[in-house]
Amino acid sequence: MLDVLTLSQMQMFAVVADVGSFRAGAARLHRVQSAVSHAIANLEAQLQVRLFDRSGHKPVLTPAGKALLGDVRVILSKVDALRTRAHGLEQGIELGLSLAVDTLVPPALVAEAVRGLHVVYPSIGVRVEYTSMGGTIDALCSDRCDVAVAAFGHADEKISREFLLTLHMVAVAAPSHALAAYAGRRGATKALDAATAEHVQIVLEDPSTRSEGRDFDVLSPSTWRVNDMYIKLALLRAGLGWGKMPSWLVADDLAAGTLVRLPVGRIGPDGESSHEAFFCHSTDKPLGAGAALLRDCFMAEAKTAVHVGDGASPTRSARRSLR
Repeated sequence: MLDVLTLSQMQMFAVVADVGSFRAGAARLHRVQSAVSHAIANLEAQLQVRLFDRSGHKPVLTPAGKALLGDVRVILSKVDALRTRAHGLEQGIELGLSLAVDTLVPPALVAEAVRGLHVVYPSIGVRVEYTSMGGTIDALCSDRCDVAVAAFGHADEKISREFLLTLHMVAVAAPSHALAAYAGRRGATKALDAATAEHVQIVLEDPSTRSEGRDFDVLSPSTWRVNDMYIKLALLRAGLGWGKMPSWLVADDLAAGTLVRLPVGRIGPDGESSHEAFFCHSTDKPLGAGAALLRDCFMAEAKTAVHVGDGASPTRSARRSLR
């Protein structure tokens, strides 16, 4: 009967398969050899299949043994995960964490912060939601996410926020675009400010209603709206309009000449603006052990971030995110 299979039997089977002998398996498990041999023989009887060929000097996995070894490893792995999760629950560690991140934040920075969490608490499941502007705060307030990295201003007493880093945006266009003629020209700012209104501006839209009735650095009456930073980048590269982009995302394009900076004075000096990003969570929900560690990991990663707004080569993290 399969219902009398034991984890001990399966563990002995896996260990003997790894080390190649009953004697070595017994030594690794700190058991006598006869006990290991007996347990595996019982397992074979219960499964009604031979797991090892014992005719030679050392036991060799049979075809059936090779096929079932993978299933046994899966079972043992799940049991280990169960033990780890149960221990985590006893220690007050979250089962899972949902994180909302503004699209202005480099994905590589997020990945490194989550890596730090996973190293310490591998049992915590992670869900990451990338969104724009008020979308991060909406995800937090609706309990869709536990914590957020937001770069959109808010004045909500129910949200705690800690400064993380400053993000830089630059106005860009393809070299084939008409506005590219102003790039690098001295005294071109005033003329460019007027000219931007004559061309399509590609704008990232807010998935929430938090900016309803307001536009930020939208200078042209003709706009194309997108909900993803990467499709915006593709449209800009194609010369279909101009717009602001995170400096880390366009650093390679600026270096390669596939995009050029536009010194739009109404956006900021040399067409650059900045936004502060914050680590946020609800004040009525204290951070658990995992969320607190994730915050610390973000803070540590943010300290290594370097300003890329001048079009220089991206940082180590930004470079990985562009691959």
